Amino acid sequence: MAGKTKLELTWIGKDERPRLEPRILIEDPEFSYHAETRREGDHFDNMLIHGDNLLALKALETEPNVRGKVKCIFIDPPYNTGSAFEHYDDGIEHSLWLTMMRDRIELLYSLLAEDGSMWVTIDDNEAHYFKVICDEVFGRSNFVANAVWQKKYTVANDAKWLSDSHDHVIIYAKNKMAWRPNRLPRTSEMDERYRNPDNHPKGPWKATPLYAKRTGSEKERAFSFQFKNGFIWTPPRGTSPRFPADTLRMMDDNDEIWFGVDGTANPSRKTFLSELKISGTPASTLWLHSDVGHNHEARDEVKAINPDDPFDTPKPERLIKRILELATTPGDLVLDSFGGSGTTGAVAHKMGRRWIMVELGEHAKTHIVPRMQNVINGTDKVGVTGAVNWQGGGGYRFFQLAPSLLQKDKWGNLVINKDYQPEMLAEAICKHFNYTYAPSTEHYWMHGKATENAFIYVTTNSLTIDQLKTLSDEVGEERSLLVCCMAYEAAGDNLTNLTIKKIPRVVLDRCEWGKDDYSLKIAALPMQDEELEAVEITAAKPKKNKASVAQANLFDSTEEN
Repeated sequence: MAGKTKLELTWIGKDERPRLEPRILIEDPEFSYHAETRREGDHFDNMLIHGDNLLALKALETEPNVRGKVKCIFIDPPYNTGSAFEHYDDGIEHSLWLTMMRDRIELLYSLLAEDGSMWVTIDDNEAHYFKVICDEVFGRSNFVANAVWQKKYTVANDAKWLSDSHDHVIIYAKNKMAWRPNRLPRTSEMDERYRNPDNHPKGPWKATPLYAKRTGSEKERAFSFQFKNGFIWTPPRGTSPRFPADTLRMMDDNDEIWFGVDGTANPSRKTFLSELKISGTPASTLWLHSDVGHNHEARDEVKAINPDDPFDTPKPERLIKRILELATTPGDLVLDSFGGSGTTGAVAHKMGRRWIMVELGEHAKTHIVPRMQNVINGTDKVGVTGAVNWQGGGGYRFFQLAPSLLQKDKWGNLVINKDYQPEMLAEAICKHFNYTYAPSTEHYWMHGKATENAFIYVTTNSLTIDQLKTLSDEVGEERSLLVCCMAYEAAGDNLTNLTIKKIPRVVLDRCEWGKDDYSLKIAALPMQDEELEAVEITAAKPKKNKASVAQANLFDSTEEN
């Protein structure tokens, strides 16, 4: 249609983006844990990261073993309901919530494998706005489905409007054309619908139509087929044949067509249970509590793990099991950047998947660590343990985000953080320049590489021209080297295979320094005129918006607090 414009979701502060510092991850052995023995299929490279999840995702984005390798992302973000939870703020003002989620979804997208998928549990308060954000990041064509999870099995008699019984599970694929969900195992109830009244050698079967419920082409509408018993079959009006004539002939020859008990009914195909069991059954978008658990079940699970201080808003293990059954196979990498009580990691571990969890709160240590230790020890008896026959094993490493690389000295100048050892400095500079940190044992100047012939060297020394010439000779004509040092003699600029930069000057303007928390808590919000509308849907064309002008420095305002 002429003049048609693209619509997009806009909100106060949408154009303001944090300039994230790519932090390094430092293992804290006190909280890392592994089984005492190793078995076939055990995974020990799992990661539990304690720190702000936006900074953690930025750190993971530069990890070659993570970026583009995550098969399944599951997140259960704060629902922004206005309720006060003990372990995190779930009442962030609407526009900040949208910004918070947009920034994280963009990084999560970069971590997903090409055949990966993202699953997000959320309620009606923000679900529909959230979907529009994901449409912008993933592309609307990569939206898969909105599954409805029955989180409650009772009706709230004190409900003012309707009793809230469900949450959404919003599903996106990185590339919908390259991704397909796994099928679910068949249940005994499904299998009981199959019989074998004619003692067919393939076993129990169920009669299914030979036609599809769609209007076919002119040729399909004129289709007819005569079976061996003389029955001439044509598809009903408004339908089309499901099988070509040669396939119908083969099924007829193999006694796979059913004409009813007396042999005179309209023909149907015998769909055999033995053949269906191989592929399983597709998942529907309606997830009943009897199949995937409910809120009360989830609370019972966390109470059994931590009776003195159970997590407030857990998800049942059966819900995560359903998602991982559909989205992954054993050995795949699963990521949850809102770790909460650790349900995702616990279920992924029991199901033989590798996992990464991120959690900012102290319950990373008080709740997730003991839960995962129980899983690894085989002493966790709750949730899906019995269903997957989990016996214990494997392990994980506990990481903290490193402090900011630069800090201000007493004169207010940014200098290298005194806590950074040479190895930490080298790894941090590699992250800033998108080099893979891979120090060589053979060449002291190989701290990382960008390609097979491009390397980086980081040192706090000042380099003389003689040292630079020696370095240039070792690098050779076929390779290049980025040298980051405190100072150097200017003549070194003439060495064509070396690019020399001074630190910290080379990274001063690359990002924000010293900011450790991007959670955007409600207490940090500036006051806003009541007449300004925080969110609107507008046509995507240049124009001035008085709300966005009034709040243009939203991130700067929150940072000062």
